[in-house]
Amino acid sequence: MFSVGMPELILVFVVALLIFGPRKLPEIGRTLGKAMREFKKTADDFKEAINQEPPEEVIKEVEEKLKANEEPLKKKGKNLSG
Repeated sequence: MFSVGMPELILVFVVALLIFGPRKLPEIGRTLGKAMREFKKTADDFKEAINQEPPEEVIKEVEEKLKANEEPLKKKGKNLSG
């Protein structure tokens, strides 16, 4: 990707200062910080949900359904092949 160094950060700060003015800049910084914190929290929650092991009863239910459908699918596969 790309990296943002000190000169780039200073340029962004100066442009923001010119556009929004010194009174609005702290408010915008707080709002941006809150938004970034909320985004990070949501991303962490999403990662945790993805990495979480499903409950045992869900695993058993899926295994039972797979076993129940295994034979009919094998028979249909044999009928299609010849």
